[in-house]
Amino acid sequence: MTAPHLSQQPPPKPPVRPRDWPPPSVPPSSRRTGRVRRRLPARRRPLVVDALAAATGLGLGISLALGIGAQTVSALHAPGGVATALGRVTGMLSGYAMVITVLLSARIPPLERALGQDRLIVWHRRIAPWGLYLLLAHAVLITVGYTRAAKTGILAEIGQLLWTYSGILSATVGSALLLAAGVTSYRRARSRMKYETWWAVHLYTYLGLGLSFVHQVDTGAPFVGHSLATAWWTSLWVGALTVVLVFRVGLPLWRSVRHDLRVAKVSSAGPDTWSIVLSGRHLERLPTAGGQFMMWRFLRRELWWQAHPYSLSAAPEAGHLRITVKELGDHSTALSRLAPGTRVAFEGPYGVFTADARQSRNVLLVGAGVGTTPIRALLDDLPRDTHVVVLLRGRRSEDIAHLDEFERLVGKRRGRLHALTGPRETVRLDAPSLHTLVPDIAGRDVFVCGPDEFTRTVVAAARDAGVPARHIHHEDFAF
Repeated sequence: MTAPHLSQQPPPKPPVRPRDWPPPSVPPSSRRTGRVRRRLPARRRPLVVDALAAATGLGLGISLALGIGAQTVSALHAPGGVATALGRVTGMLSGYAMVITVLLSARIPPLERALGQDRLIVWHRRIAPWGLYLLLAHAVLITVGYTRAAKTGILAEIGQLLWTYSGILSATVGSALLLAAGVTSYRRARSRMKYETWWAVHLYTYLGLGLSFVHQVDTGAPFVGHSLATAWWTSLWVGALTVVLVFRVGLPLWRSVRHDLRVAKVSSAGPDTWSIVLSGRHLERLPTAGGQFMMWRFLRRELWWQAHPYSLSAAPEAGHLRITVKELGDHSTALSRLAPGTRVAFEGPYGVFTADARQSRNVLLVGAGVGTTPIRALLDDLPRDTHVVVLLRGRRSEDIAHLDEFERLVGKRRGRLHALTGPRETVRLDAPSLHTLVPDIAGRDVFVCGPDEFTRTVVAAARDAGVPARHIHHEDFAF
């Protein structure tokens, strides 16, 4: 086992920290005994993805057909008819895009297991703006069409629509809420906001969607006098709402009550970094794996309403879970002051950054910052015959969380550990550097977790070093 840093000299040993894993209260003889931990279900990506893609395409076709079918030839030739017709079609497409956007973030277990939440969120972010663009197009085209039909000024027509047409005012309020959620989701805007503020604004999306739905089915031309179309649209939206309630409310609530998680211990894992050990019931029945994360909600007065994603930093052990958190904001800072016995609710587990994603028996694990924590848990779950090389990055050795545990575990596996320390500007992680550290990198699966820039750099370097794309695994945990 080696641990070179920038100058190729062994880094100074980190200060000895009290070991918090496995929990000292658990006798060594019982740490790997008892009921077998439940494993994740097998991944069936092609079946799930293909079936849902086909259903999505079919729904899009039906929605488009309803928008087009509501038009008549005479209406198209009337003043403003084309603009009005296009406004109705864009309204239907906008509503459908928003339903799909909601479902992509509904945390449906089979879909999460097939693709991973990070990829679903990427699709969510790509589709969501189109729903808003279509919504704006709908509002502009309908207003223009009605203005031409009434032969009035556009400002006068806007006043007429808002104050005399049923549901238009509430629909406008709903549209404003959706636009606010969309604008605050852009990276530049979100980077200037606290997570808690963004989350609160995002909740108004559901109110905006509800107001938009009522407006469509009450006054939309495709639905007035068309019971079958109304039934289809209602079932689509009610079905989406049901999925959200089941998987974002019902399942997490049931699991939280069943497993009764409570804070058992909070201890330092490095500068401004804390390990939180949680105790609970029947944790062997929780289908989780090293490398996954959960949305945690600590039931304390100032924290209960916020859910934040944190990765497991060790595989479950005899009724205990562990997460490791770096102080990056108000929420994570408050976690260092949690009292033992604090109840914890959670959603998940989520993610496909797991041992069963590997394609070979040789693995390189790369972590930086708090991204070393899922790497640490993944190390627990890799089969014993896996040859492991671990590369950890930190400004100082004491900044690398659980470095002592990495040394112990990698040593047991007869693997290699590289702890790269020093300033970011001088410690390079390009293809030649990776080749020097791991000469057989092209024949390994590479798991990478860390800050966005770090992950992009290592992924690009691994590809340049000859690692096939299907052998490179990473997830974006910043939601």
